[in-house]
Amino acid sequence: MAQPSEQLEGAPLITPSSTDHPLYDAVVEACRTVFDPEIPVNIYDLGLIYTIEIDAENAVRIIMTLTAPGCPVAGEMPGWLAEAVEPVAGVRQVDVEITWDPPWGMDMMSDEARLELGFM
Repeated sequence: MAQPSEQLEGAPLITPSSTDHPLYDAVVEACRTVFDPEIPVNIYDLGLIYTIEIDAENAVRIIMTLTAPGCPVAGEMPGWLAEAVEPVAGVRQVDVEITWDPPWGMDMMSDEARLELGFM
């Protein structure tokens, strides 16, 4: 069990992410290349990525949310994320699912995102 200081920053995990999978770090870095067009911070550090599951065949399933249900890019952001992750060497396929539970909140942002937006 991770000590409180070792836990991942950001969103509460709905399903545990595959943090021990060899592709996990590369998938996270690909997620960090996608930005919310209204907020100058990547969607991973914003806390919009809830779960990254990678199975034994290297299929990636990402559960994410948006800052608000009426987000103007709601229909496009899952595609942007899939397009960012698919080229990662070794990834077989990518499925992105949007959830609204739990709803996103500013407390889900990483410390880096809070600093970038002037909340720290």
